[in-house]
Amino acid sequence: MSQQGARTSSRGGGAAWALVITSVAGFMAALDNLVVTTALPSIREDLGGALHDLEWTVSAYTLTFAVLLMFGAALGDRFGRRRLFLVGLTVFTGASAAAAMAPGLDSLIAARAVQGVGAAIMMPLTLTLLTAAVPAERRGMAYGIWGAVNGLAVASGPLVGGSLTEHISWQWIFWLNVPLGIALLPLARLRLAESHGTGAPLDLPGTLLASGGLFGVVYGLVRGPVDGWTGAVVLTALFAGAALLVGFVLYSTRAKNPMLPMRLFRSRAFAGINAASLLMFLGMFGSIFLLAQYMQGVLGYTPTEAGLRMLPWTGMPMLVAPIAGILSDRIGGRPVVAAGLFLQAAGLGYLASVTTADASYAAQLPGLIVSGIGMALFFAPASALVMSSVVPKEQGIASGANNALREVGGALGIAVMSSIFAARGSYASAQSFVDGLRPAVAVGAGIVALGGVAALLIPARRRGGPTAPDGAGKGPAPAAEQALVTTAQTASG
Repeated sequence: MSQQGARTSSRGGGAAWALVITSVAGFMAALDNLVVTTALPSIREDLGGALHDLEWTVSAYTLTFAVLLMFGAALGDRFGRRRLFLVGLTVFTGASAAAAMAPGLDSLIAARAVQGVGAAIMMPLTLTLLTAAVPAERRGMAYGIWGAVNGLAVASGPLVGGSLTEHISWQWIFWLNVPLGIALLPLARLRLAESHGTGAPLDLPGTLLASGGLFGVVYGLVRGPVDGWTGAVVLTALFAGAALLVGFVLYSTRAKNPMLPMRLFRSRAFAGINAASLLMFLGMFGSIFLLAQYMQGVLGYTPTEAGLRMLPWTGMPMLVAPIAGILSDRIGGRPVVAAGLFLQAAGLGYLASVTTADASYAAQLPGLIVSGIGMALFFAPASALVMSSVVPKEQGIASGANNALREVGGALGIAVMSSIFAARGSYASAQSFVDGLRPAVAVGAGIVALGGVAALLIPARRRGGPTAPDGAGKGPAPAAEQALVTTAQTASG
């Protein structure tokens, strides 16, 4: 960022305004990942649809969000981060209104896909805009607050969706975004400073390969329980998707300006935190997707009652994530993230073991609390680890890649867990639902535990500061709060 841009940021309120704007925008995007979960029974009643159709009301959003995130970050670097943030926010807000007015399930899924496009442009820029505005010595706390808000959005999606669905209508889970988006647009235009990255050419071939590959894999996983795993359409989708993803990796190793440079994964720090993020979201999203329906369909809670009973899980990110950010500044992010993932895995494993057709809330409560603490410990340190794992000029790419892999994990998690559920259970009866839910959540716990193992592969912080992008060819790198020495370095890319 130029000195003039820095002065503009200062005049506009600087760090405080950037934290408010990016946190609220991130909250909107993160909330819509799972806000529909407790509304699914009402949506199914109004619009119809089978299990695989309902999956797409979530997956259409997470999939487009995932596959376009890195492209959105590149657009921001090339054409202006604030400008593209405003574009993404406008698209997201408009698509939210379209989802609220959807007359059928197909139009709802289409609107959710467009929502994902807007979120993919907007979300990766929240962290780069925040990093550019906050002084280096205050970034640990800023990341903690940003992580707390985003973690709260993910966890509180079932509560917000359930409350609005029960007391107004399910359409209001989407109408909620409209006034927030309208309020943020002028604030972002006036209070955020413009900045650019390297201006490298856009990677259209890489975007098409990644998009096609992920869509094929997720489509095959969603259709597998319906059409049979040996069906021609399912096998074609899975093999074609896998082939396109392999092609994406090969292409990205040779391309001059790939949207995701494969050399970044030579860094143990970058590879470890991204593997941990993907596995965390894979296990968590799929589990929440099913557990939210279990509380209503099996235990008989209303949407609001189901959301309220998840408050021990919901409230923990707001309470613990800022503390986790401070801890990561002092002892390093690796032990905090790993502990969070192992606690999340333990909580999910416990829930899988106590789930029955008539389980009491008291029996489930310990698992909800432990899962909430684990989720909270993950979010803020993970953001700092991502940003410190690369050199400053590649932070936009790193942010987009990490958010993309999280959303890929979410889309895959819903598809994988639903496939396990469909293989062992159904909606036919309470016991049948439990028969499918328990193995699915147990698998989710195991996947999150693997994420904890991946986190342990991140290099430990040296005395006096964390290690840096060891495989990036740049030598040791400083901590997030040291690597991002000035706003000018970050924004200029």
